[in-house]
Amino acid sequence: MRGHKPHLIRLSEADRMELQIIIKSGKTEQRVARRARVLLSMGNPQTRVVELAKHHEITRATIWKLCCRYGERGIEAIYDAPRSGRPRVFSPLGQGSDRATRMLRASRHRIGNDPLVNKELGEDSGRTGRGIVPKIAHSTVSLILKTADLQPHRSRYWKTPTLNAGFRRRASRILWCYENVDKLYDMGAVIICLDEKPNIQALERRCPTKLVAPGMIERREFEYIHHGTVNFVAALIVHDGQMRRWCLDKNDSEHLRPVLVELLDEFKDSRRVYLIWDGGPSHRATKTKELLKGYGKLVRVFMTPAHASWLDQAELLLRAFSERYLKHGDWESKQHLIDHLEAGWRGYNRLYAHPFSWS
Repeated sequence: MRGHKPHLIRLSEADRMELQIIIKSGKTEQRVARRARVLLSMGNPQTRVVELAKHHEITRATIWKLCCRYGERGIEAIYDAPRSGRPRVFSPLGQGSDRATRMLRASRHRIGNDPLVNKELGEDSGRTGRGIVPKIAHSTVSLILKTADLQPHRSRYWKTPTLNAGFRRRASRILWCYENVDKLYDMGAVIICLDEKPNIQALERRCPTKLVAPGMIERREFEYIHHGTVNFVAALIVHDGQMRRWCLDKNDSEHLRPVLVELLDEFKDSRRVYLIWDGGPSHRATKTKELLKGYGKLVRVFMTPAHASWLDQAELLLRAFSERYLKHGDWESKQHLIDHLEAGWRGYNRLYAHPFSWS
């Protein structure tokens, strides 16, 4: 194109509007958007080609080629022309029973826990193979999955409560307690949330932890010595956010009942105690229920619905306590962990305890 000068073009109003839409779209490739801007500029009689080429860091010859392509192909000139080379093995997604579509279906129902989808799709992949293609490159599989926005190598757990009449009844009672906590306290009633953190491991690092330093994060020894586990029970006094705690050898009804006796004796002079907890086995045990029935009208128990233990604010308490007192633990023995928990809950009450507020 040497010797030719780029010339102005005449853009139709429809082409001009479409080019503006393409430029504003966040999904447009940069090279396509740049060509669209050049065409819009070349449709302006005031455009100086030298400045336009300098602004977009392209040559005048490139602008000339683009103008010529627009004259031949219209607005399609901003897109790459078909290139020569080997024909496509996989046609675009969504075209009938194409092998790419079949591969996507297979990737959504992959066998076992093997994330290497390409190994499952080939004919030489053994008994687990789908036999869709004789051979396929990992990069091709990645491109197909990326185009379809699928991530078969990732997963996460989820659970959904059943929003039936029973769920609403249980949840509304608990939320009523939280909503009226101050009013109930003024009337002499106390709301207590209780939850367990079972099997806290008493781990001792084989080498001392290297503390954080300027330009260096904390480094912890990978290997550890196991000194057993501790079952930690925490109670939240809802109106002031104060904490009570117990360390148990086992997380069962036999070890839980003495905890309930100690906890409820502290509030025996209250007009009523509302006890909120989840449906754990030790909570639903027959002997636990008999113990609570012995308190008569003093104690009223609210159990969270199935898959909705997050309604128990004691979970928030345990999360906050663990973040501050257990996250970087290094315990020389099981008793060392118990002593730390005993000292930690008092420190939590003094420094961090506050009522949890839900929006």
